[in-house]
Amino acid sequence: MYYHINDFLTDWELEAGRTHKIFSNITEDTKAVKINPKVRTLERLAWHLVQSITEMGTRAGLFDHDELEHETAPLLFADIIVAHQKYNALLAEAVKSRWTDNHLNETVNMYGEEWTKATILSVLIGHEAHHRSQMTVVMRMLDLPVPGLYGPSQEEWAQIGVSAME
Repeated sequence: MYYHINDFLTDWELEAGRTHKIFSNITEDTKAVKINPKVRTLERLAWHLVQSITEMGTRAGLFDHDELEHETAPLLFADIIVAHQKYNALLAEAVKSRWTDNHLNETVNMYGEEWTKATILSVLIGHEAHHRSQMTVVMRMLDLPVPGLYGPSQEEWAQIGVSAME
């Protein structure tokens, strides 16, 4: 739960950096590999993260309209990265310019429920982390290196000569 806009903005920037670390290890050759019929591709998960920023931001009143609602993923994964950076920054700017700490207890109808604006900010953070986690599993299945996000990954432990815990 957020009580101060600046606390969210700090977390939002940190989480964007973590998402960028994941995105940076996805290749054109692996972005569309379907590892299981019930699992989204890395490309689809990444584009979902981008579209969710504008979709949730619009529902929350942070954007006037959802620019990406009917857009398909760009052809190049690098363009998904650029889009994520763009809309991440636009959301941060909208939060700064449209909401204050005093607004965080106000409610907004989100998906048929009444959420406080503080809850919306928490869900944005959690949603991004949730799908990044899914991406790391797909990345492991595709033998892509997985960066550490909240501590070293297996690959990063190996680089410093320490056996990862099993």
